[in-house]
Amino acid sequence: MAGRLFALGAMMTIRPTLKIGSLAPRLPWPWGVLDVAARVLRPAPGTVRATIGLPNCTAQMVRAAGVLPADGKRSIVLYMHGGAFLTCGANTHGRLVTALSGFADSPVLVVDYRMIPKHSIGQALDDCYDAYKWLRLKGYEPDQIVLAGDSAGGYLSLALAEKLHLEDELPAAVVTMSPLFELDNDGRSQHPNLRSDAMFPPKAFEALLDLVERAAKKQHEELYEPLDHVEPGLPRTLIHVSGSEVLLNDARKAAHMLAAAGVPVEIHIWPGQMHVFQLGAPAVKEATRSLKQIGEYIREATW
Repeated sequence: MAGRLFALGAMMTIRPTLKIGSLAPRLPWPWGVLDVAARVLRPAPGTVRATIGLPNCTAQMVRAAGVLPADGKRSIVLYMHGGAFLTCGANTHGRLVTALSGFADSPVLVVDYRMIPKHSIGQALDDCYDAYKWLRLKGYEPDQIVLAGDSAGGYLSLALAEKLHLEDELPAAVVTMSPLFELDNDGRSQHPNLRSDAMFPPKAFEALLDLVERAAKKQHEELYEPLDHVEPGLPRTLIHVSGSEVLLNDARKAAHMLAAAGVPVEIHIWPGQMHVFQLGAPAVKEATRSLKQIGEYIREATW
């Protein structure tokens, strides 16, 4: 019931907002306001946060109550937040990553990467790469680092894993929630969930692609499609996705491609939930169960 109420709330607020935004995506919408406003949200009791400086952005180290500090000796999660590459951040995802930290018994480094339309996805990926290199300099080995993300952060997680694969770096695992795995909207536009998705109106992904392409042209970049670069040897991967969202298309396609390449992959489909329903924890019981399962997966992958 709580999950359905959250979905109803999204359908009445987020979806209409995105519908208006998708009609005129090039207007200077104040997308950054969302993460600034989220600063008023109080962290869970016992949470420890610290800001880390990276070459072109900042990151936030988050530890749930009872989790030991990041000292390079145990596991750590490198987290790429969602928000369509243009909004959200460490503040909007604070409660989610704190819960993930507790269930995984691991610190979580959340990257506040540069975002479109001012910057490109390629620059966002560079920021995530810088965060990974910072962890390596802190003493973490690849098999201690889990790459994780939700929505657009799923794209960045897989793209970063592929970038590291070219350098013979093999992180312990990739973990994604409601991942956006490809920019191409052709397959997604035919999915039956397109009309019923509680958060995304049908035109939202076309508008996003327009913004992404414009940002890439400013930086003279080619668009990168992670699913075009799936190869054997990538890290084991876990995907949690709602059965009611349009990004179910991305999740299933990626799972099939990873499995075909011989990459160990698990996909968990949660019926009746909305996009990144894990943000509803602890009010939504399914969100808590999902995060608990993800935490167990991370502990097993970094054992």
